[in-house]
Amino acid sequence: MESLAVLAETAVAAARAGGSIVASAEAAGHAEEGRRAKASGDYVTEWDLASERAIREALSGSGIPVLGEETGGADSAERYWAVDPIDGTTNFLHSFVAVGVSVALIETGEPVIGAVHAPFLERTWVGWRGGGAWSGERRLRVSSRAVGSAVLGTGFPFRRKENVPRYVDAFRRAFERFEDLRRPGAASLDLAWVAEGIFDGFFELGLATWDVAAGALLIREAGGVVTDWTGDDRAWLESGDILAGPPAIHEALVEVVAPDA
Repeated sequence: MESLAVLAETAVAAARAGGSIVASAEAAGHAEEGRRAKASGDYVTEWDLASERAIREALSGSGIPVLGEETGGADSAERYWAVDPIDGTTNFLHSFVAVGVSVALIETGEPVIGAVHAPFLERTWVGWRGGGAWSGERRLRVSSRAVGSAVLGTGFPFRRKENVPRYVDAFRRAFERFEDLRRPGAASLDLAWVAEGIFDGFFELGLATWDVAAGALLIREAGGVVTDWTGDDRAWLESGDILAGPPAIHEALVEVVAPDA
């Protein structure tokens, strides 16, 4: 069995392969080709599918099954890759540069490798269990800012409108508790930015495994904490209800999103 460090290189190569497809589409002005709506505000294009094909090809030599956002796969396996070929498709369609490609390896319900590539920013982040989180030669660390000075990323529950009241309550309390909030619209990048200390935390409801797995691994390897909204350190991967940040920020987030806060 290949080591996690070696498989992390495979994950990076796969994320960059997908990213090259994404970048070429935008450069040629073809981003909207094959566009269709999966749900309100949730789109897929020919480039999502092409990126996923490229990622799957790059991962094929590993012999590990793949779960992709667009074409599915075996998420019931004990060990599998979770792939988001374009995280931030709406951003992509609007030529907004906050677009990510995310590749994670999941083992027994936990991410053990995460690679996130931002094709328009020419940035790549990678980490593996016990090996740290990295951007190039620079090892990542979560921030050490005080709670009152913290700027957090978040995302709106546009896919599941039934979560809006719960989210709005948490948003209001977070806006009061922390210095400020940001919403770029690509969770994989939000989480990578938490891992390198640009954002001080992140919270969102109802994301998918492929949205959060890679970025969450980066945060954990950078010294941060990742749980669901109740503080469960495993349930978040299935529910997509995620709180992430340095320990002090995470503790404050758990208080902020509590139903009786």
